[in-house]
Amino acid sequence: MQPAHPARDPLRIMHVVDSLERGGLERVVTDLAIAQHLGGHAVTVFSINDSDGLLSELREAGVRVVMGGKRRSFDLAVLRKLRAVTTDGAIDVVHSHNFVPNYYSAAAQFAARRKPTLLTTCHDMGTRLSNRKLRLFYRVSLARTQLVAMVSRQVFDHYIGTGMVSRARARIVMNGIPVERFDASAAQRASARHALGLADAAIVIGCVGRLVPVKNHRLLVEVMPALVAGHPGLHVVLIGKGELEQALRAQVSALGLGEHVRFAGERADVAQLLPALDIFAMPSLSEGLSIALLEACASGLAIVATDVGGNGEIVTDGSTGLLVPSGDAQALRIALGDLVADPARRASLGAAARDWVGRHASMSAFSASYDRLYREALGESVTGG
Repeated sequence: MQPAHPARDPLRIMHVVDSLERGGLERVVTDLAIAQHLGGHAVTVFSINDSDGLLSELREAGVRVVMGGKRRSFDLAVLRKLRAVTTDGAIDVVHSHNFVPNYYSAAAQFAARRKPTLLTTCHDMGTRLSNRKLRLFYRVSLARTQLVAMVSRQVFDHYIGTGMVSRARARIVMNGIPVERFDASAAQRASARHALGLADAAIVIGCVGRLVPVKNHRLLVEVMPALVAGHPGLHVVLIGKGELEQALRAQVSALGLGEHVRFAGERADVAQLLPALDIFAMPSLSEGLSIALLEACASGLAIVATDVGGNGEIVTDGSTGLLVPSGDAQALRIALGDLVADPARRASLGAAARDWVGRHASMSAFSASYDRLYREALGESVTGG
């Protein structure tokens, strides 16, 4: 990963997250924290829940990690630990990620003599805020939050439109990834196919994400019989784990797709596995700005994604991928079928996607955007865009 060199004196930054389990939000925070550390900032990551997923990666990179050890709904022990780290004078900026981390971060500063600047990032469309208690706590915490970053225009419009966040304090900061981590070479493709047990000649559709309702893997499995009928060598690889794994396995079995669908589980080597795919499918019902989708772009994959959340800000339909309506099985089947049958179009869309992500969503650009946001929140003059 290329370091993002700060233009001014280094900052003391603390990221606050729910956990460090492997997921899109956790992945982007980990990459950002490492980039900031390499750029000379002093970076701490505070995880409210104890977790191992990305812990070793952060520590190996030299980033300080503090585990909160949450045991109950609102854990005062976690709050005390967070307060001790936050208000000891060694932190300039507290950067929380989503709802629970922000209200813990705000509460930790209550009545403190030394209060670092608090800003937060909304990583998704806020489906969890249907919980009245969480919504109330989050609203209260926003009153103590200097700036609110949104990962996409759709997310920005949603929070402004619902009145949850004031327009004056809202900013858009698109997620970024370390593009150089993703190798689309023929050698890496062969290695990835071998790791997944896939034949060189197979056509492979892949999906990366937690096996949970919002990701809507069920729809992808549902359209597979029609696709396999025309392309018997077609395979689907599902990378991730979650509560719906058994239900999805049952669906695969009921449809007679056992030889065509592989459950790869949660993987630490997603970047190395993506070149095994020909098509990346994202049938989600809701998204913020998907890290998995950015990674698919960086791997030069042809993409079919639902037109939800920030997907349309990554995928330009017909140029860097294909967009389909959410929940529309026929549209998903037709789009996937078109790409399965057309290798030249797959190559064209994948190349355009890789070019786009390199120009618009690199880690250096991402880190620089947050550096400017921190300076603004601290009341410093900001130059550049």
